Order: sequence, then structure tokens, then C-alpha cells
Amino acid sequence: MRISKQLQSIKKIPRTLVALIASIAAALFFILPALTQQPVTIKVLIQALEAEQLQPIVEEFEKQNPDINLDIIEAPNETNQVEDLYTSAFLLGESPYDLVYMDIVWVPKFAAAGWLMPLSDRVSQEELEQFLNGDVNGGTYEGELYRMPFRSDVGMLYYRTDWLKQAGYKPPETFDDLVQISQDLQSRDTVEWGYLWQGKQYEGLSAMFVEILEGFGGFWVDPDTLKVGLDQPEAIQGAEFLRSLIKKNISPPGITTYAEPATHRLFINGESVFLRNWPYVYGLALDSPIEGEFAIKEMPHSRQGSSGASQGGWGLGVSANTNHPEEAWRVVEFLSKAETQKEYSLRTGYLPSRRALYTNPELVAKYPYFPELLKVIENSVLRPPIAQYSQTSDILQRYLSAALTGTMSPEEAMNTAARETRAVLEQSK
Repeated sequence: MRISKQLQSIKKIPRTLVALIASIAAALFFILPALTQQPVTIKVLIQALEAEQLQPIVEEFEKQNPDINLDIIEAPNETNQVEDLYTSAFLLGESPYDLVYMDIVWVPKFAAAGWLMPLSDRVSQEELEQFLNGDVNGGTYEGELYRMPFRSDVGMLYYRTDWLKQAGYKPPETFDDLVQISQDLQSRDTVEWGYLWQGKQYEGLSAMFVEILEGFGGFWVDPDTLKVGLDQPEAIQGAEFLRSLIKKNISPPGITTYAEPATHRLFINGESVFLRNWPYVYGLALDSPIEGEFAIKEMPHSRQGSSGASQGGWGLGVSANTNHPEEAWRVVEFLSKAETQKEYSLRTGYLPSRRALYTNPELVAKYPYFPELLKVIENSVLRPPIAQYSQTSDILQRYLSAALTGTMSPEEAMNTAARETRAVLEQSK
């Protein structure tokens, strides 16, 4: 009897109210779990300096993607230390990082080890064509894309326009031109040093030497055949050329201890005619005593070789053992898109990896040299994209350093480097 009365009372409730109650109940059924669900956390390890620079981008990403928490773990600013941290994390088992922020030379090693997720099926060829060729090629291993480009980098020649003009010289096209101009201006007491470059035993030495190899028509390791060219005449000539710069006092004796900062400081202080370095120096020199008195161009070369700019740059790969591949890819997409790269470049001066941004009006208004940079960066060369790159680079650094410091002759050093490189490659087979 009680039940029938309850049913009668329910029948008296307006149908619209019943429908409203039902709608609210359904909404709560579906929405409450979403509201109580915690955002997915995507972790990535990045150098402390750049992690700070990326913070505004992280905030914007999380604003547009409230279901993802992008957690940047700060790492040392030394590139080699960051690589070691990533390597250790993967070797110890399940890496805690969902994304890998990679220097271009890490890609073959990480991909060959199975630490990265292939990305080719996530991005169209049409989309990839919007990026600089060197950046895309540097993110590819054995035909598969493993790293999406974020920011680019490339080696180039800086020179003093005022001194060359006063002495009646055009910018050097060949190594001979560079030597002649340097020695002439030094003999006039215009400047103390002719040419500055990175001669310290570290990765920067390898990056610089690929430009010398290209300039003499030589090669380091052919990635397709694994043929080694360090003991070929062109490579030996390259080592002899660098050694001669020191012996002739065109470059300072201490050049064998110089990395990028030491060389750019000397150039900006007016102590050298020429400098080999990366694009970051341009921004520093614009706000220095040599403002308006310098320019950039592609690297010089020998008469039998061609100009080549060492390709650098950073990008993102997805860890093969991430539990959140779709969310990780959304981060990669966000950092790879044109608007993100433009805003980051405007804030930092770093080079974007998208070709069209080098002529973007906002970027060119702030960095008038970007169109010039595009000419240089389109002429880039890669360090050997092989899985054993770390070992081969270490070998080259040690023996090239021995040649530069005079503890071995350039020929002996290059022959030994070639022999040890072949042994590493053969062992890996």
C-alpha cells in the first residue's frame, strides 16, 4: 500500500523536472570522474638554463592542455652530463622520463639502443618539409624519424667588416684567403690574432672539425658503408691546417684549451679578425663594442673542397617506455609548431627549426640577420649519424687534440684515430 502511494506521488512530479534530474544525474556520472581524475604528468630532463627559458611555454601548454602536467626536471648545463643522465636512466631499466630532449648527435645512439619511439607515422612528409633539412636528417636514423626538431644551430664564420674594408679585402672564400688576410692585418698591428676556433678536447672540437673535413673534401665516417676517412689525405690536410694556424700565430697557443665562450669573448673584445662559432654570438655582439662592425658568412674551404656548416640543434623524442605516449606526443606537437617556435625565438634568440620563420616579419624585425643565417644553415653538414658516434667522437677528440698540441704529428694522429675508429665499428658489428 505504501509503495502504491509513493508511485502516485512520483506521477505528480512534472515530466520536465524528471528530465532535468535525469540529465543532472547523467552529467554527474560522466563529469565527476573527469573532475576528480589527476592530470597525466609528462617528465623531461632539460639543462637548467633552458628549463628556465622554457617556463612560459610550459605554462601556455598546460593552459591549453589542462589534462597534462609538463614536468621539466632541471639538469646540469653541460651537454655531456645531460646525455650521461639520460643514458644512465635508460640503462638502469625503466626511464622516469616520458620525453627525451636531445642534442642532434644523440639520436643514432638512443635510437639504436631502442630507447626512442619511432615517430614517422605521427607526422606527414608535407609537415616535415616545413623544417630545415639538416634538422630533419639529424633526427632520422636508418630511415626512421625519432626526434622532432625544436631549435636549430649551425657553425659559421664571423668577421670584422671594418678591418677588411680598411685593408681592401673581401670576406674570405678559401682557407688561403683567411690565412693571407689574418697575417696581413696582424703584420700591420691592426689586431693580435687572426682566427679563433674551438680547439679544446670536447664535443665542440668534433663539431668544428667536420667543417674542416668538408672544406678539404674529406669525410669522417660514411654512415651507409661505415667506411672511415680520417687517414685519407684530405683529413690529414685538415689536421695539418689547424696545426699550422697555431704554429704561424694566426691562432693563439691557448686555442687548444678554448671552448665557445673563450673564443667569443676575445672576438667581441676586438682581439681577432675571424671567429668560428654558433649563432648565439650574433646577439651578444650586437650589444658590444663591435656592434655594426662585423658580419657572418658560410665557412671557408680549400680549392678542392666545399663550404660546410656543422649542424647542431635540439629536439624532442618520445621515450619507448613511457606509459603516456599520446600525451607525450601532444607536448612534442606543441613545441614543434610554428607559433611556439616563433615565441621562443623572440624571447631567447635561439634559431627556430622551421624554415619559414627565418623570414617571419616579427623575427626579422628583432633579428635582421635571420635571412643571412638561413643561407648558412641550408648548407649544413652532419656529424656521422651512427650508433657508435659517442665512441668515435671521443677517439677523434683525443687524437686531433694530440695533433694540435704537437704531441703527435697530424699524420700519425689521424692514422691512429682511423685505426681505432675502425676497431670500434668492427666490434659493434
